Amino acid sequence: MQQFLDQTIIELKIRNYSSKTIKSYLGALSSYFTFKKIDFGRPDVVNIQNYLLAMHDRHASPQTSNLHLNAIKFFYREIIKSGVPINFKFAKRSQKLPAVLTRDEVLKIISSVENAKHKIMLSLSYGAGLRVSEAVSLRVKDIHLAELTIHLKEAKGKKDRLTIFPEKLKRDIQNLMAGKSGDDFVFASERGGRLTERTAQKVFENALKKSRINKEATFHSLRHSFATHLLENGTDVRYVQELLGHANIRTTQIYTHVTNPAIRNIKSPL
Repeated sequence: MQQFLDQTIIELKIRNYSSKTIKSYLGALSSYFTFKKIDFGRPDVVNIQNYLLAMHDRHASPQTSNLHLNAIKFFYREIIKSGVPINFKFAKRSQKLPAVLTRDEVLKIISSVENAKHKIMLSLSYGAGLRVSEAVSLRVKDIHLAELTIHLKEAKGKKDRLTIFPEKLKRDIQNLMAGKSGDDFVFASERGGRLTERTAQKVFENALKKSRINKEATFHSLRHSFATHLLENGTDVRYVQELLGHANIRTTQIYTHVTNPAIRNIKSPL
């Protein structure tokens, strides 16, 4: 089993998959191999089907089931070079609306943070639509204050993209970056180096609790709110797609359901 996992690691690294994806694929394959028990290198469609059914019975999310199916397909197609077709359809993902904060709620959350660096981090993540991974990986050289843009390098999917920099934060970010070199992290930890994603998420969680906002919001809700508020301001959905770095316009269009003014203007008959 370990031999096959090692081969998979090498192939994923050669193809420049992210460390997060590699870890997820290995976890999925380890789980599948444990289920299969023997003959890991021989694809068995019935066995794969039973594995997916077992995941369903354990109430695994559609996203998790699809990840495991992707990993299994990758293993047999790219590592084993098997010609056996694995034609299972991916699980239908639930179409949940994202947790979006109002402008007042965003300001209330940010205002509840006392640490200046953390306050700027949350403000910038909302004002530029950053993922938590992008916020903690942001380097001084990525911010272009003259053009009011941020160049995010190798973001999700190993893609570069440009997003906007909120002019309101210009002085604060200049003070924060003073004395730092271009390769330094903007939001470095107190011990130096990169702030962890979990630390950033904890900053948001504490701020949400302190502000007493009763919503199931996460750090990513700042990004959801950024997109929704841009659409409310009349920004074209295709520009929002570009700022968020979505490959498919349908991913961005989910926010049009959140901000639908026609629904908000309908009055209940009660």
